[in-house]
Amino acid sequence: MLDTTDEVISAIRATLSRLTDPEIPVITLEEMGILRDVRRGADAEPEVVITPTYSGCPAMGQIEDDVRAALQGMGFEGRVITQLSPAWTTDWMSEPAREKLRAYGIAPPQCGSPADTPAGVVKFSRHAVRHTAVPCPQCGSNNTTETSPFGSTACKALFKCLHCLEPFDYFKPY
Repeated sequence: MLDTTDEVISAIRATLSRLTDPEIPVITLEEMGILRDVRRGADAEPEVVITPTYSGCPAMGQIEDDVRAALQGMGFEGRVITQLSPAWTTDWMSEPAREKLRAYGIAPPQCGSPADTPAGVVKFSRHAVRHTAVPCPQCGSNNTTETSPFGSTACKALFKCLHCLEPFDYFKPY
């Protein structure tokens, strides 16, 4: 039987907390809210629970491979479990993740607690409805426009700042 004590599970989680999102390499899976749980399975094998940012996310295969490689590097076979319910939401993104997105040139989603909801954004349940432009991550201007509802990945929209004229991705709220 494997030795998967609480200390070992904590060590596995610490290792996995350093894995980054393959599409946004400045943010970890934990900061994105993709890494949901690390636990001891009924057979004592480690189980890692991940939730995709949206159904059909092409990065999930790479994320699963990265998690398996990290487990194997620690001497564990383990299992990667993809959990679809509850569905991932941008509310699960940590504040450091949002700041890292901005610094990377991607406007973070306009969602979160009511206190964090920007002026002009009306929040319904976990989804935000945008009534004003998204702030430019380059210069901070609100003088922006959506040029395409689809950005570099399906979870982003393409915007352009009308002040500094830079294009940028906006991480859509879910």
